[in-house]
Amino acid sequence: MNMRIRGADIVMRTLDQAGFRTIFTLSGNHIMPLFDAALETDLQLVHVRHEAAAVHMADAWARRTGQCGIAMVTGGAGHTNAVAALCTALAADSPLVLLSGHAGLNELGRGSFQELRQADMASPVTKASWTAASIETLGHDIAKAVQIATSGRPGPVHISLPVDLLEKQIDDASTLWPKRDDFASAHRGLSDLSANAVLFALQNARAPLILCGPMLCHVPMSDVVARLKEAVGVPVLKMESPRGINDPSLGAFADVLGRADLIVLLGKPHDFTIKFGSAPAVRPDCEFIVIDPDPVLIERAIREQGPKLIFSAIADAAAAAEGLALQSERSKAGAKPWTKEVADAISYRPPEWQTISSKHGERVHPIELCRALAPVLERHPGATLVCDGGEIGQWPQSLLNPANRIINGVAGSIGAAIPFAIAAYAAEPSAPVISVVGDGTFGFHMAEFDTAVRCNLPVIVIVGNDAGWNAEYQIQLRSYGRERTHGCELLPTRYDRVVEALGGHGEFVETAEELVPALERAYASGKPACINVMIQRMPSPVVRMPQ
Repeated sequence: MNMRIRGADIVMRTLDQAGFRTIFTLSGNHIMPLFDAALETDLQLVHVRHEAAAVHMADAWARRTGQCGIAMVTGGAGHTNAVAALCTALAADSPLVLLSGHAGLNELGRGSFQELRQADMASPVTKASWTAASIETLGHDIAKAVQIATSGRPGPVHISLPVDLLEKQIDDASTLWPKRDDFASAHRGLSDLSANAVLFALQNARAPLILCGPMLCHVPMSDVVARLKEAVGVPVLKMESPRGINDPSLGAFADVLGRADLIVLLGKPHDFTIKFGSAPAVRPDCEFIVIDPDPVLIERAIREQGPKLIFSAIADAAAAAEGLALQSERSKAGAKPWTKEVADAISYRPPEWQTISSKHGERVHPIELCRALAPVLERHPGATLVCDGGEIGQWPQSLLNPANRIINGVAGSIGAAIPFAIAAYAAEPSAPVISVVGDGTFGFHMAEFDTAVRCNLPVIVIVGNDAGWNAEYQIQLRSYGRERTHGCELLPTRYDRVVEALGGHGEFVETAEELVPALERAYASGKPACINVMIQRMPSPVVRMPQ
């Protein structure tokens, strides 16, 4: 006689057997069977305080490890909370699967508890979104979702899991369980012919650029991009900031972009981040090549650039980068003088930054904050830096260059930094995770310090506290004048005390001299820590080379 199992057992054992170990989740009525089923597996449930945080954590896990992240929330309002975070993951090419509880199929249309069109709601911010239809296919639904999330242009996938399917029982049978290959990503490489065509165009251009999209900015992709850069001998730049060509980590890139005569978009959407490829940001006669796994994005570039798009190919970004590097190594092409011009622009920072310091009685300048952080990151080369916030988050992106970095990303939404940091530490606990955020950002998910304390995940969050929504303040200041700034003020809240009350370590910093000792104490505490730094209200850095 076959053993009877529940739909919930199929879901959780499928994840367990596929090698997943960490699920970011918040409990609720519709997923209680899944929590129960998890007890019979090796799955670790990181139980958070808000459903959006669970998605942000799954997102950061994917960006830090290269593996598909898993978030699990209840239906109704739990699902709606989680959906809001999916746009950040989608824009960041971050592969994750959101599993949402759902009203029972046998009650749909009858006014069931928390009945919503959940799959339709998630569809615009996912690669695929559907509601499971039978207990027999639950395991295969999970495998399909993981495969879609990690194939082509990576991104989030959603499945709603009706509670009656999770509670329903069925005889165990081999047909219920997906094979390992069912989870495997479907990759499309760049043919040698296409690679040679791209390399020929690069070598015949005077001032070419390769711009890499967000997927190639994920931590595990650093070696792939480095190899490509070394092999092709032309500038290869990573773009994942909503500030686009004014990304502070790219220095004076905007100054040289306008001189490029060929731009290769490698998994990089043709969008607002490159000013739509239009003059004056880009030369009117600049030619384009697009390599992307998504035909829709290739069609967009063709529509935007017309005959100036001289070549396109459908291929995954990482596979294409590896193919270009291999073919270029065979051809042994040398570096162009233009490459040094671009490198000089990217590395340029105003020399006066080196001597900036706050005067006696002044709040801390953001540059001083970064200056204190630099030696910490140098001592811990495996550390992860998380940056978030409209203005303060841009300064460490400009001044610090850690091997491992996670930022809010092209979506431009703020607030994910604390969940990002927690997931990054859960993924790699052997080195510190330091997050620099604004006070506005901190308020979105400050309760996740409770999660960090409960789960013993000692992240360090540095709050640049200027008691305001500074990004909005700077916009209003530039657009309307100081007398018309409003809705931008916050309190100079003691966020350090909030974290202490949640069981973490708190530090309050008012002067630059206090920064390093506060960092040392926070790290030595072994607890999740908040360093609340009172900073000057400064606009984010915009770097331009002297004319």
